[in-house]
Amino acid sequence: MIKITFPDQSVREYEAGVTGMQIAESISPRLAKEVLAVSVNDTVIDATLPITEDANIKLHKWEDEEGKHAFWHSSAHLMAEAIEALYPGTKFGIGPTIENGFYYDIDTPEGVSITDADLPNIEKKFLDLVSQKPDFVRTEVSKAQAIDFFTKKGDEYKLELLNELEDGTITFYKQGNFTDLCRGPHLPSAAPVKAIKLLSVAGAYWRGDETRKQLTRIYAISFPKAKLLSEYIERLEEAMKRDHRKIGKELELFTFSQKVGQGLPLWLPKGAMLRENLEKFLKKVQVEYGYEPVITPHIGNKELYVTSGHYAKYGKDSFQPIHTPAEGEEFLLKPMNCPHHCEIYKAKPRSYKDLPIRFAEFGTVYRYEQSGELHGLTRVRGFTQDDAHLFCRPDQLKDEFKKVIDIILYIFKALDFKEYITQVSLRDPNDHSKYIGSEENWDKAEQAIIEACDEKGMETIVETGEAAFYGPKLDFMVKDAIGRKWQLGTIQVDYNLPERFELEYVGSDNQKHRPVMIHRAPFGSMERFVAVLIEHTAGKFPLWLTPEQVVILPISEKYNDYAKKVLKFLRNSDIRAVLDDRNEKIGKKIRDNELKRIPYLLIVGEKEAEENQVSVRRQGEGDLGAMSLDNFATFVAAEVEKMLSEIKEK
Repeated sequence: MIKITFPDQSVREYEAGVTGMQIAESISPRLAKEVLAVSVNDTVIDATLPITEDANIKLHKWEDEEGKHAFWHSSAHLMAEAIEALYPGTKFGIGPTIENGFYYDIDTPEGVSITDADLPNIEKKFLDLVSQKPDFVRTEVSKAQAIDFFTKKGDEYKLELLNELEDGTITFYKQGNFTDLCRGPHLPSAAPVKAIKLLSVAGAYWRGDETRKQLTRIYAISFPKAKLLSEYIERLEEAMKRDHRKIGKELELFTFSQKVGQGLPLWLPKGAMLRENLEKFLKKVQVEYGYEPVITPHIGNKELYVTSGHYAKYGKDSFQPIHTPAEGEEFLLKPMNCPHHCEIYKAKPRSYKDLPIRFAEFGTVYRYEQSGELHGLTRVRGFTQDDAHLFCRPDQLKDEFKKVIDIILYIFKALDFKEYITQVSLRDPNDHSKYIGSEENWDKAEQAIIEACDEKGMETIVETGEAAFYGPKLDFMVKDAIGRKWQLGTIQVDYNLPERFELEYVGSDNQKHRPVMIHRAPFGSMERFVAVLIEHTAGKFPLWLTPEQVVILPISEKYNDYAKKVLKFLRNSDIRAVLDDRNEKIGKKIRDNELKRIPYLLIVGEKEAEENQVSVRRQGEGDLGAMSLDNFATFVAAEVEKMLSEIKEK
């Protein structure tokens, strides 16, 4: 007999060899129908695999991320089987799960091209296969057997993947007429899968290498109930309406130019104003927390990034070095701000009394993202980080870390991000080659983050292997208005760069010591943050932030002079106002400016000009009546002040 411990710490005994599915059946037949996978001592496995010794287990249903993973991974295999049935000779790359659904990279036979028009036919075949409720059968095979299978099948992509695996670790999964190289986990059978939607077709280079063949990538999502698919499609349609690329074009916030280069956004006047307002907001907060502004150049000597370790880690994926006329001299477009800030710290001697020192910069950095990965403002090659680097004594570390948490949460409140989760990202305990620095320093850095989060009463999830190469971090994932998760703010603890740059301070003992470094970016990058903010608000920014707070609409050209007087008054009152003096009917002007999401529309005609007033309309609410210019200016200022004061009180 073996002892099985459940999440509530209750213990039951079962015969050795019992499966997760059998355990579920012993509890409730209904539970057994809902179980998709099982965690055994924190490792997710098939619910049909035997458990041979005492273990802690968790049964995963659709509501769990692990359950969805098994569900979607199994669905990827079913989609591959449908594709192979319809297009014999197709070769298969990889088919992983993603945040919402899954994809498979495929190489179709010569002369065959799968387009969006073919997706409904693949869906139909998928559902035909599912209706047969095939089991997913796991088989352990030798490397020689696996190579022989895929050699006969003629699939060079699977053979390449096999060459990287060790004998004794290789498993196949088979359902129906399809066999795939896979380590799982998978569903017991296809029976739980009730609905499928193939979403799109894209190109993807094999292994993400632009020098390799471009494969066809098919994105899809599946569900255990048709109703869940309907709800997802509704959210998808809402997401399309909120697409920051679409709204950004409508509101004239940003653009891209092939002549300037892919992934290099051009901020238009309204977008620049939006960014400037965000920067002003954060700068004001930073002053309250004792940050000092610095500015660093857009390039740096290659040796700077060799010292920091960035060149060894990211050099191949960065823009290539800039060669100067001087022999052997090379510069790089700045991929990170932190090495520059280390040099600012090092510019003069520091005492323990000087610390903590907090340098802040809205610094633009450049990274060569592959063209296929570029996406609007969320994935670009040139972006501005709201970067800051704090240099402190070890005894100051936790307090400084907690203050950064306070700043990030304040920003989330200000911008109405009500739901978020926090993730502690630690090093991979099984692969230290990905990181720099000593074990001792990593232990101290990880412990500081965990303790700071505990002291703040934060509920966190822990992810091993997700740390930065120089230190562990705390990441903030926010949910937007339609439930999507975005990784935004981040805080990292770093004992390693201070060592690599030989940073020092003189302690109270008159000896030299190393400071600890905190990397911090509440927005993450201005580009990505603005993209998320656009989609979260659907372009209806809060009054204190929006680039255009008021638009003035003269009823006819006769009142343009008065409208210009109103414009001047509002701008002198620090209200961001614009004038729409087009020779159009007032109804059209109102409709057009409602679409621009401008909060207040001021209509001026004969009566308003005579009485020095404006007729006020609120976006989405309609007519608020007439007000004097002074009263309207006071009204807007009071609304902004109320918004900002409520944020501070939360």
